[in-house]
Amino acid sequence: MRGRVRGAVLATVLLLGAGACGGETAPGTDAGASAPAVLDGVGPISLVTGKDISGNLQNQVDEWNSAHPDQKVTVIELPEDADAQRQQMVQNAQTKSDAYGVLNLDVVWTAEFAANQWVAQLPDAEFPLTSLLPATVETARYFKRLYAVPTTSDGGLLFYRKDLLDAAGVAPPKTWAELSAACEKIVPSQPGMSCYAGQFEKYEGLTVNFTEAVNSAGGSVVGEDGKPTLGSEQARQGLNFLVDGVKSGKIAQKARTFKEEEGRRAFQAGELLFHRQWPYQYAKANATDGSSTVAGKFAVAPLPGLTGPGSSALGGHNFAISSFAKNKKTALDFIRYMVDEKQQRANLEKTSQAPTWAALYDDPALVAKFPYLTQLKKSIETAKKRPSVVKYQEVSSAIQEAAYSAMSGTSTTEQALTSLQGKLESLTGK
Repeated sequence: MRGRVRGAVLATVLLLGAGACGGETAPGTDAGASAPAVLDGVGPISLVTGKDISGNLQNQVDEWNSAHPDQKVTVIELPEDADAQRQQMVQNAQTKSDAYGVLNLDVVWTAEFAANQWVAQLPDAEFPLTSLLPATVETARYFKRLYAVPTTSDGGLLFYRKDLLDAAGVAPPKTWAELSAACEKIVPSQPGMSCYAGQFEKYEGLTVNFTEAVNSAGGSVVGEDGKPTLGSEQARQGLNFLVDGVKSGKIAQKARTFKEEEGRRAFQAGELLFHRQWPYQYAKANATDGSSTVAGKFAVAPLPGLTGPGSSALGGHNFAISSFAKNKKTALDFIRYMVDEKQQRANLEKTSQAPTWAALYDDPALVAKFPYLTQLKKSIETAKKRPSVVKYQEVSSAIQEAAYSAMSGTSTTEQALTSLQGKLESLTGK
């Protein structure tokens, strides 16, 4: 699913999105020579995480604490904004503080934290890795070694008002053109409703949405060879999907201030026909306590693209152990507890967050309750990583600036992409 930090100079080649590192060896090392650190020490620990918008994390921690009164876990919530979360985690690591124990890392941070030795290497044998979705496990590795454990995954989905589409005789859109046509047919008769929104504020969410748009047009931000590829027609078409949406009014002006929660609240209030969002929204939008006006009225489909179904960015979170934490044995046991099938099932049922335990996606009872699980599994398995580059944070900031300027009308699509291409070439050295 989300503050800028600069100056963490990586001593080794850092490819964020650890799957890209699968067949490589860190400079000057033997991939099989290093052994995991000794994880000892039993006692209280902290779990450091972004704001728990699921509302269930503390419940899981309370269950652990009831069973382990001498090894209590204290939740430290950081801001909702992903960039601000990363900034505070980096600052804590740079001071070698033991205040942070288990870190809830965005999947694109794992390799950076491992490369800087801010998190401890973990023993594969301690975790049920073969039961987890392979794509999620790869995000937890750095040069084949395990530095984190995937506890939740994420794939972007298209939430839509099924009641309104059904009444108008419109099928869920598979292309951007079909989405536009559906809006033109339905929105004018719905006062206060806008066509489409995603995460368009200038933060990590905009990097995700921009990357998905370019990928869904058949392009890429950075190629497999590490070279920026923003001079392509596909990149232009991807950014234009967002730019033209704002120009036409299909993306409302206020949607350019949306992060995950602002968009969720708008969708639940009936202000959006279509919403690009992570799976956690499903349970909240179906709440029957009066907090959602669309409960029972919406459904979920794959993201649309230029000529057919689009491509999601791979999201999710991994639990890692701070290298500077005390009581690492307790931290390891707590991560095993959180990644267990029982906990992941319970979390899915209560929050609709995407699990990493593969079998849950095929469980008939769960699929009946969450019909989107089958397509979500495919979305995760085929999702594309955000740009795998050395200086990820700088690249992400450059993407946000370019996309936001084009969507705001302060630059043209061509100007934004040309400028971004130059900046990424400088940052990647390619």
